[in-house]
Amino acid sequence: MKTNKIKIKTSTKNYSIIIGRDLIGKIDKVLKTNRLKFDKCLIVTDKNIPPKFKRLLYKKLKTNKLFKIEMIASEKNKNYRAIEKIHAILFQNRFNREDCVISFGGGIIGDIVGFASSTFKRGIKFVNIPSTLLSQVDSSIGGKTGVNNKFGKNLIGSFYQPDLVVSDMNILDSLPEREIICGYAEILKSSIIDSFNSFLYLDKNLKKILKLKSPFIERSIIQSCNLKKKVVEKDEREKNYRKVLNLGHTFAHSYESTLGFSKKLNHGEAVILGIKNAVEFSFKKKFLSKQKLNGILKHIDRIGMKLNISNLFKKKHVTEIMNYMKSDKKNNSNNINLILIKDFGKIMTDFQISPSNLKKYISNYLN
Repeated sequence: MKTNKIKIKTSTKNYSIIIGRDLIGKIDKVLKTNRLKFDKCLIVTDKNIPPKFKRLLYKKLKTNKLFKIEMIASEKNKNYRAIEKIHAILFQNRFNREDCVISFGGGIIGDIVGFASSTFKRGIKFVNIPSTLLSQVDSSIGGKTGVNNKFGKNLIGSFYQPDLVVSDMNILDSLPEREIICGYAEILKSSIIDSFNSFLYLDKNLKKILKLKSPFIERSIIQSCNLKKKVVEKDEREKNYRKVLNLGHTFAHSYESTLGFSKKLNHGEAVILGIKNAVEFSFKKKFLSKQKLNGILKHIDRIGMKLNISNLFKKKHVTEIMNYMKSDKKNNSNNINLILIKDFGKIMTDFQISPSNLKKYISNYLN
């Protein structure tokens, strides 16, 4: 495949997303082509990345002083301690704002490294090399960074755009099926936000995309990146329109938090459950037609994910689920803000519901 470049223009920074194959082996050339120079570099990698890709990156990155750190990428480790670990290396080795930190991992590593970069001397150069399908289509783009705390997910963070995103598709071949489905959740979300035609393309080619077949997976990634580009350029700091990207996420984040970010439910799986909730609730409130509802639900069934809310939670969990929903970043009153859908390409970002009414809705799913 040819290398694709998507240019993002925001009020704080302009940068490019480079999508292609064999990009890690050409990383020095990619950085130079995009006019990125630095004397020192810290690479923060996910321990789960196959060693051959890490060795290739370390070998091909030409810089005067290279430092490395590996982290176990889990929501439980996405906290202040991880930030302090990165900052300690930067301070001990006298990094300055013209040096660089590279994230080589999925969304968790990207969020941690982005937040550490934004807060080190109020901003150091930051390059994101996303290693999962989820991070290539979503979290590496748009500048959201953050960590978790006991009150919920991603409640501490910043908006800090990267200087460059390098998405090497070769690394996707190393991912297990569960990780592919996790990334597909965000591809599906993007298609619903974008248009009926985008959704139809996924519906027609679902199995080929999940098996990473060309050119279907490439087109899906590029389509998702372009949708996020459009949204981020219009509303960089999520004042209003960018909230469309949270479709399904109010439910998803509360489910992940209630389970203590356990391996029972990963982020993409939670998002699929959340999208299902959002479209069903949209139908219940007579915003979404029965035909469109059934189309989305049948598509979700075809993904083959076995998890559902009723086999993850009991009625006793509903109060905890609601407490996390009340802490959601989008709330600006005592009500809970839900992102709902009227139609493909028509998303509601300001639907308000009382916690008591939402509690009744969720309770209906639980035994």
